[in-house]
Amino acid sequence: MIRTARRTHYRVTLAVLSVGVASFALVQSLTIPVLPRIQEELGTTPSTVTWVVTAYLVSASIFTPLAGRLGDATGKERVLVYALGLLALGSVVAAVAPNVAVMIAARVIQGIGGGVLPLAFGIIRDEFPEPKIAGAISFVSALMGAGGGFGTVVAGPLVDSLGYAWLFWLPALVTGAAAVAAWLLVPESPVRTPGRIPLAPTLLFAGWLTALLIGISEGSRAGWASPLVLGLLAAALVLCVGWVQVERRVRVPFIDLRMMRLPAVWTANLVAFLVGVGMYASFAFTPRLLQTDPSVAGYGFGATITESGLLMLPSALGTFVMGFVSAPLTRIRGAKPVVVVGCLISAVGLGSMGLVHHAPWQTAVASGLFGIGLGATFACLASLVVAAVPPEQTGVATGMNANIRTIGGAVGSAVMATIVTGHLGRGGEPKESAYVGGFLFLGAALLVAALVALAIPKATSRAREDGGERQMLEPSGGATGVAGSEPAVPSPVAGRSRSSVKAVIDRDPYV
Repeated sequence: MIRTARRTHYRVTLAVLSVGVASFALVQSLTIPVLPRIQEELGTTPSTVTWVVTAYLVSASIFTPLAGRLGDATGKERVLVYALGLLALGSVVAAVAPNVAVMIAARVIQGIGGGVLPLAFGIIRDEFPEPKIAGAISFVSALMGAGGGFGTVVAGPLVDSLGYAWLFWLPALVTGAAAVAAWLLVPESPVRTPGRIPLAPTLLFAGWLTALLIGISEGSRAGWASPLVLGLLAAALVLCVGWVQVERRVRVPFIDLRMMRLPAVWTANLVAFLVGVGMYASFAFTPRLLQTDPSVAGYGFGATITESGLLMLPSALGTFVMGFVSAPLTRIRGAKPVVVVGCLISAVGLGSMGLVHHAPWQTAVASGLFGIGLGATFACLASLVVAAVPPEQTGVATGMNANIRTIGGAVGSAVMATIVTGHLGRGGEPKESAYVGGFLFLGAALLVAALVALAIPKATSRAREDGGERQMLEPSGGATGVAGSEPAVPSPVAGRSRSSVKAVIDRDPYV
């Protein structure tokens, strides 16, 4: 049922969504710098403690598009409350976990909270005035990247002052409050795609994605030629082929593959994959480089967790600031140039981290460049996807974009780990040349992302239904793309009666 009471002001809605997205972003990265401490506290092995990250990665990758799809079908506000609630519950379980098995289970529960990002984008599209949509999406997108960076910064002080359990108590408190606020303040969704979630495509999607991510994660530890890794990757390929075939035949698909082939969607997704390669691996390996003891390895600063986090603070600040700056830039130049330049700046930052890391100020500057470019890119990618698809597919489309970025992060981290751990030197530490090669690889991924971004359509408009077929239409009057002063995606609520909204829903050809 569509709520008829007076709707919450969009600025209040944005505040609630921002808290939820920031909490999820922090949970993503808080544990990475302190895995050795978690290993010590829980009395487990290095190979086992890595599942604290892997379990979360797999869970978030599956549930991000699934939550988006559920939100499109049953109501984004309702699913948002559940996602935030489960994120808070998982954080509480992780905080009190007596052993690594419970910790891994808690991380799986936390991963379900990955749905907050596509749900936030969908709610913004539903609720915000048309001129405010692009700016709000840019801000929330950049907040996701900045939150990941701030997680690596605050992890050290939290652990040193309060203990590692507060890595989870803090997100639990903030996310729990966000869940209550979402329940009380965020309006119900007026635009939906009614219908059941198809079981077979959903299970096949979860199957190939789980096999792929576990195979990639195990590749750098067990060896890429090990039977386990080869078997997992082969299973992922078979299940993925089966998933595509089933999706093409079912009446109501889980992921609309025709939507995924839209030029603005596939280019944005490929850029997201390559950005994920650089972003997640950088978050994981920059602290290791900074914490390396120079008396043993001949490089590094011997920094503590807190000190290495402070050296990475410019990255988080740069990403956050670009969340405010990108929308005005795109109104002037369009989204495509901002994405291209953002990828180039991030590539320079990552390359500089590998080549010039002999003094702390050099790494701080490289970190800042990476964050500025990352923020610019993050701020525009989601807007490109939102503008390219119909309102009722916003959740699943943006969920897949975030999911593909996560897959890229798994690939980048695995390749980086293979490069770094495959070239050991004095004291069992990686050779300095290994870090140089690894960061140059990450920078190259961002250079390729800039080239892919050149293929983004110059002007992106939303997909529109016309006679049962969804088409990409060229905007008139030389529009500057999704982030122009007149965004191509109108709010589906503004100026519409309940009957007109229902008519939009009823025309969906998949219901």
